[in-house]
Amino acid sequence: MKIQANQIRPGMIIEHEGRQWTVLKIQLIQPGKGGAFNQVEMRDFRSGTKTNVRWRTQDTVEKLTVEERECSYLFADGDQITFMETESYEQFTLSRNVLGEQAAFLQEGMGVTVDFLEGSPVTVTLPPTVTMRVVEADAVVRGQTAASSYKPGVLENGVKVMIPPFIEAGTRIVVNTVDSSYVERAKD
Repeated sequence: MKIQANQIRPGMIIEHEGRQWTVLKIQLIQPGKGGAFNQVEMRDFRSGTKTNVRWRTQDTVEKLTVEERECSYLFADGDQITFMETESYEQFTLSRNVLGEQAAFLQEGMGVTVDFLEGSPVTVTLPPTVTMRVVEADAVVRGQTAASSYKPGVLENGVKVMIPPFIEAGTRIVVNTVDSSYVERAKD
């Protein structure tokens, strides 16, 4: 199905130059002179290579139809991650490259949405937020105002995140899985 380039969204599967790509990020750029264009970062899900492509907003691209299935994360073995379809209980593995940085947020039994193209899994969508424990947090520097100051912290999965000064090591927080940002303190 053909769509205009300004309708491309992260997570879509598109065809470009005879290959299938997963859209990772989009940035609309409006220069002072000339027409607006989309800067699209995407990954070839067969080879794992990334590329950036610019399309004018009026250009058209081929969007591929995918089948969404609810699955559960089971375990990781090295570079391979195993999932199970919740309806058929069928198991399949994907390379860690398919998830990229989001793979760090997988938790045992976590429900995810997997997109299948022509019977093969191509993308995995995690829940928008997860609850994680902070294992390292820098001390608060006296004199900083609470309005805009954040300090570095490390989560139990090793991901570094900027956290407010009142969060200490051992605190459970809610983290955005897309950009690894702090959302709120978890309610225990």
